[in-house]
Amino acid sequence: MLALPVVLTHNQANQCLAALVLALDKAPAQVELDVSALQEFDSSALAVLLELRRACLRVGKELCIVSASQRLMHLAALYGVGSLLAFASNASTSCA
Repeated sequence: MLALPVVLTHNQANQCLAALVLALDKAPAQVELDVSALQEFDSSALAVLLELRRACLRVGKELCIVSASQRLMHLAALYGVGSLLAFASNASTSCA
């Protein structure tokens, strides 16, 4: 399972994305991304999630985001990208 850090703002976005994309090689076809540690973030976190989703699609994998906070899901909805991101239904639910 991949994971986001505690802080993901504009300053960390490129480095975080690069590390996640590198980890895709060893990830299963159903890539689970644990975002439970994420505490401090801005819209750059959404950009990372969307680009990771694109990277997964390019290599034939599916991204599922687990343990997302209400704040993160609200931000995704506010920016109109919530439907593009596969959030697991709650913190205790993993991807199908």
